[in-house]
Amino acid sequence: MKKTVKDYIRTIADFPHEGILFRDVTSLFADARGFRMAVDQLLHPYAGERIDKVVGLEARGFILGGAIAHQLTKGFVPIRKKGKLPGAVISQAYTLEYGEAVMEMHDDALQPGERVLIVDDLLATGGTCEAGIRLCERLGAEIVGCAFVVDLPELGGRKLLERLGMSVHVLCEFEGA
Repeated sequence: MKKTVKDYIRTIADFPHEGILFRDVTSLFADARGFRMAVDQLLHPYAGERIDKVVGLEARGFILGGAIAHQLTKGFVPIRKKGKLPGAVISQAYTLEYGEAVMEMHDDALQPGERVLIVDDLLATGGTCEAGIRLCERLGAEIVGCAFVVDLPELGGRKLLERLGMSVHVLCEFEGA
């Protein structure tokens, strides 16, 4: 039987807190065929689209985004947690279930009119990606789409991003948080 991307993702119970089923994509990354499949499938809906840069959200979005940027022969832009980037940055606060956090990107990472693909491993509430979208838009970039390996639909992230007018592509879904 042919494996799907979902088959490569392991579930770890009670991490990082009791009652959480953590969807671990490092097992996907560790398998050459699985990783290649994920990168190819993340790119598939954007075939023929003009993409100028790939934006990866900290931290596993760096792994996927770097591979996708390489595949496209395009530049890669990291969006990081506050205080991790040197030089001049712009910041965007966002809400977590237990408080607030801040994401940052270099203030010269994107040029007005550049078309970007935002990539991360997992879509939960959508807060991190929304912050990334806001940062890209503040620099004048146009978002081609947001691509994720895993969606946790019960947490509503996809609906949030679609309400923002984003095209959302996911490879697989898992029920539960």
